[in-house]
Amino acid sequence: MNNEQQITIAQSVTVTGIGLHTGTETTVKLWPAPPGKGRYFVRVDLEDRPIIPASVKKVSQTTLSTELEQGEAKVRTVEHLLAALVGLEVDNVAIEIDGPEIPLLDGSAQNWVEAILAGGLRHEAISHQKLKREVNTPIFVQDGDAFVAAFPSSELRFTYGIDFDYEAIGNQWYSWNPMTESFVEAIAPARTFGLAEQIETLRQAGLIKGGSLENALVCSHSGWLNPPLRFDNEPVRHKLLDLLGDLSLLGTIPVAHFVAYKASHKLHIQLANLLNSLKKS
Repeated sequence: MNNEQQITIAQSVTVTGIGLHTGTETTVKLWPAPPGKGRYFVRVDLEDRPIIPASVKKVSQTTLSTELEQGEAKVRTVEHLLAALVGLEVDNVAIEIDGPEIPLLDGSAQNWVEAILAGGLRHEAISHQKLKREVNTPIFVQDGDAFVAAFPSSELRFTYGIDFDYEAIGNQWYSWNPMTESFVEAIAPARTFGLAEQIETLRQAGLIKGGSLENALVCSHSGWLNPPLRFDNEPVRHKLLDLLGDLSLLGTIPVAHFVAYKASHKLHIQLANLLNSLKKS
């Protein structure tokens, strides 16, 4: 049997920052992990250091971010870090964190990518072939006019569309093929965004306590409050980043053309659960 390879980080890296929703500072340490271990979180601040696998089966809620839960242990807003890891093809990594939420940093995956690449990547041989999963029939989930779908395809591709009644955002579409366009350049720098008119309501609901003009783009009906944008279509590129992070919870993202429109973490995870159930059947 031919040996193939999996990727982990070459040495540990440490990142500290504020969580978007909790507003509390946490420190994340990424450690190399052996082949076959996958991506997983370790709550080092809790007794017995509980492990939370980065698995769609561990998703506990999807309100404005994706949260994982194992027993009493939780870790929130995992999608940007996971997108960075899967975008760099990191198969195995231990993610130690001393609190309940991954830092938002600048609102994109760029800081995570820089930290991971600074630590280096290591290729390790495995004694079995990596499973290549494919989507053989179209599947989708829908909520009103919002949807996420996976179509059979000879190559992996992600296409996303958004439509906001804000002139500065409007209708945007972006399609990305990881084989022809760099994740580091095209997707990782895209920052999260919010609507100025919704900020106070969200904060009263106990959300976005750590949000600021330094870690999120904010748009009003008069335009962007904190330009310039990194891309003309930075908002839709960030939504694609979120989708990538959420689908990474499948372990291996199947070869398919993923198409989303006006979707959410909730719909992303619903599609991931459907793909996961089809894998077992």
